[in-house]
Amino acid sequence: MKRFPASLTQKLNQRVQSNALRSLTQGTTLIDFSSNDYLGFAQSEAIFAQTHEMLLEKNCKSNGATGSRLLSGNHFLYQETEAFIANFHQAETALLFNSGYDANVGFFSCVPQRSDVILYDELIHASIRDGMQLSNAKAYKFLHNDCEDLKAKIVKFQSQNTNIYIVIESVYSMDGDSPNLEELAALSEHYGCYLVVDEAHALGVFGKKGEGLMQSLGLNDSVFARIMTFGKGLGCHGAAILGSEELKHYLINFSRSFIYTTGLSPHAVATILTAYQQLSGNPLVIEALTANIVAFNQEKTRLGLKPMFVYSKSAIQCAILPGNEKVKFISKTLEEKGYDVKPILSPTVPEGQERLRFCLHNYNTEADIAEVLRLLSTFVF
Repeated sequence: MKRFPASLTQKLNQRVQSNALRSLTQGTTLIDFSSNDYLGFAQSEAIFAQTHEMLLEKNCKSNGATGSRLLSGNHFLYQETEAFIANFHQAETALLFNSGYDANVGFFSCVPQRSDVILYDELIHASIRDGMQLSNAKAYKFLHNDCEDLKAKIVKFQSQNTNIYIVIESVYSMDGDSPNLEELAALSEHYGCYLVVDEAHALGVFGKKGEGLMQSLGLNDSVFARIMTFGKGLGCHGAAILGSEELKHYLINFSRSFIYTTGLSPHAVATILTAYQQLSGNPLVIEALTANIVAFNQEKTRLGLKPMFVYSKSAIQCAILPGNEKVKFISKTLEEKGYDVKPILSPTVPEGQERLRFCLHNYNTEADIAEVLRLLSTFVF
C-alpha cells in the first residue's frame, strides 16, 4: 500500500492537538437531542409503508435511476413529485437535486456570472461557500443578519451591468437564529437584487403546514430562488430549488451537479413525495414540535440559562461554551446520563464560539427537556 503523505499526517496531528479531530460514530439509543429529524419522519413506519405501497401501485420495480436525468434516469415519479412540491410551496416550478449540497453547489457555480456580485451572510452554510468558489462572480460577505452592512455593500457594488445576488438562510444551522426576512425582501426589491434563500432548517418547522419561513410570511414573490433540503424536517434525502420556469430550464442546462450525476432512485423520489404528503395532511406533528420549542425556551429562562444561548425560536438551540475540550467534556457527561447532545467544535465554528447544539423534535418529552437543561445548569452554576 502506498505510504500516506507526511503533509496530510501533519494536518491530522494538528487536529488531534487542538482536540478537534472528527470521527464517525454509530447510531445510539440515547435520548435524541442531536439529529435533524425534527418531525420524526426518518423513523416513521407510516412513511416507510406508504412509500412501498406507492411503488407497488405504480408498478415501479427499479432499484436505481440507471443514469443521469438527462439520459435514462428521469423516471415518471420525478415529474409528479416536482409538481406536488411546486404546488405545496406556491412556486412556479421545482427541480429536484440529489442533496442540499448538490443543489447549492449546482446553483451558485452556474447562476451568478463573471460580471455579477454575490453578497452573502458571513455565517452562510459551507455548501453555498463551495458553490461560490466555483463561480466566476465576485463574492463578499456582510455581517451576520446586519441589513445596514448589506445595504452599504449593495450601494458600493451596484452598477448598470451587475446583477447582485443576496444569499441568506432563513434559519442558520449553527446558531438557529433567523434574519429580518421582511427587511431583506424589501431591501432586495428596492435595489433590484436577486434574493436567494436556503430554507433547509425551516422546512417542516415553520408555517401551518411546515412550508418554511418565506412562504409563511407571504414573501414568495420577493425571492428569486428557494432551496428546500429534505434531510432535516422531511427525514429523507434530496433537495429542490424553487423558482421560475426560466430558472429551472437554465439549471437543467448549466448546473453541473445536476447534469453529471446519476439521478435519485425511484424509491428515494417516492419517499420525498410521501413525506410531503404527510407534511401537507398532518399539522399535529408541527404543533407538537412548536410546543417543545416553546417548552425548551421557557425552561432555559427559568433555570437562568438564557444568556448563554443564541437567541432562537427554531428547532436549533445553541449554548455557547468556549473551548473544544470543555464542550466535548460536557457533551460526554450528558451522554453518560443518557442524552445525545453534540458538541460543535472549532474550526467548524470560530474559536471561542464552541457550543452544545440542541436539536429539538416533536417526539422529545417535556420531562426530557427539563432534565437535560437541569444537567447543563450544573456545569454553569
